[in-house]
This record gives sequence, C-alpha cells and structure tokens, in this order.
Amino acid sequence: MGGGASKAPPPLGRVVEAGLYVDDLPRATAFYEGVLGLKPMLSDARFAAYPVGDTVLLLFKRGTADEAIALPFGGAIPPHDGAGRLHFAFAVAADDIEPWRAHLAAHGVAIEGEVHWPRGATSLYFRDPDGNLAEIASPGLWANY
Repeated sequence: MGGGASKAPPPLGRVVEAGLYVDDLPRATAFYEGVLGLKPMLSDARFAAYPVGDTVLLLFKRGTADEAIALPFGGAIPPHDGAGRLHFAFAVAADDIEPWRAHLAAHGVAIEGEVHWPRGATSLYFRDPDGNLAEIASPGLWANY
C-alpha cells in the first residue's frame, strides 16, 4: 500500500452473500430445500442461490467456479473455490430453538453441539451433507445480534 497517512475505510453494510462449496449439488440442494425449507432464487448445474433474510446463501458445486465466469451482459466473476468444512449460522427467534430441535430430529439430522451463551443466546450445531457446520442461533449470540 502507499506511504500516505492511514485513513479509515468507508463503512460496510451487511453481508450480501456467502458461498459454500459442495461435492454433490443435488444432494446439497435436497438438504437445504427439503430439511431447511429454503427456496431457490436461481440455480443451474453449477450453483444454487437461496434468500436467507436479507442475505443470499450460494451453494457452488466444488470445482465449477475455479475459472472466471463471463457474464452475458458484460463483466466477469473472478475464480473462487473452497475446501474443508466451513461454518455458518442462521438467525432464529429464541422461541424457535425448540421447534428447530424437533424439526432437525424429525429429519434425522443430529445435533452435534449446543451452547447457552452468556448474553442469553442458544446455539444448536449440526452438519450439512458435505460436513459444513451449520448453526441455528437465537438473539444474544453477539453484541450486534
């Protein structure tokens, strides 16, 4: 970076989208749609996009985004990919923790961990079919949630 005086960056808003990389896209979409109830906004053989609150959860078939994607209206998305078991959390109301516990159990999804946080939040941790660690978290987890 340049040698000038350090200046604070412009402010950031929310996270607009986040991506996970999966080995078997049909298996992953079956889980996210069938178990978690997400409805795809857009999908093809390479990815699926789901609205979750004011964020978009993207599922990419691993290895299909490792080259730039030219867009028909101009521009290109640079290559990206990921490996390993990632972590993310879904926000839920405090009163929805127990219904989520029952819903996951009814779909044979094991809860691997549970935490009752000092600020009053509860987190339930479980895995998606690719081993990513998902979390259902009630308010109070963080100072801003």
